[in-house]
Order: sequence, then structure tokens, then C-alpha cells
Amino acid sequence: MKDSVTQESDYGCGIACFAFATDLTFARAAQCLGKTGATHEGVPLRHMVAVLNDYGLSVTRNYVKSHLLGRIKEEGTIILTKRSTDYPVGHYLVRHNNAWMDPWINMLEDRRVEYARSGFRTELPGEPMYAIFPVEDGQP
Repeated sequence: MKDSVTQESDYGCGIACFAFATDLTFARAAQCLGKTGATHEGVPLRHMVAVLNDYGLSVTRNYVKSHLLGRIKEEGTIILTKRSTDYPVGHYLVRHNNAWMDPWINMLEDRRVEYARSGFRTELPGEPMYAIFPVEDGQP
């Protein structure tokens, strides 16, 4: 199992998930995503997909409707959860080895990013809104 990646900025969950998916450090992933990845609302979904594809991963994004719920647990899927009281701008997580890599797994216990820890959880901490799916050869 790969090591989880901890987010190093308040809205850095997308950066940390990009780092995890591409085997980069958080700092290098932040450079790849550029200023668009460092907004006060995190990495915009379209930008995340575009940069993942530019980096060499072949991915596509979908709004998560009921018929896609079975696919979200596929290896390498990145989820953006819906906005909620706990996650006001949503939260990115990555599926790995039948678990979700959460870049700030202890956020509800301590909202200070300098004390953030990452780890793996069995369930999503919110409702999935968008999924970024790896595209296999011959798959749409």
C-alpha cells in the first residue's frame, strides 16, 4: 500500500490527491497545478482533470448519479464530495486498495492545517458529487 499524502494548506485536498495519484510530493504537485490549484476553494474539478491528463494519466470526470455509484470504488478513482457543514467546499479523496486516501483525515477533530494527518478510511466522509475515473484502453 502506498503512503498517504497529507495536505499542507487549508484547501489543499485536491493537491494532495493529485500528488497521491501521480506519486509526487505535495510541493511538486502544487507546482504542477499552479496558481489555479491554490485558490481559497481548492482545485477546480476541470483543472484537476486537465492537469492529470497533461501529466500522462488518462482520466474522465462524471457527475455521480445512482448508476455510477458502483464504479466509484474502482482503484484510482478520485472523488469530490458535495459541500456540507463539515466540508464547506467539498473534499477530494482517492480510492486505493479498497479504502479512501483522505489527505486530512483528522479535520473534524482539529481544523488547524498544521496538525493535519492523512490516512485511509473505509467510507467516504460525505456524499460523492463528482468522480474522476481512470480510463482504461478502449474504455469511454
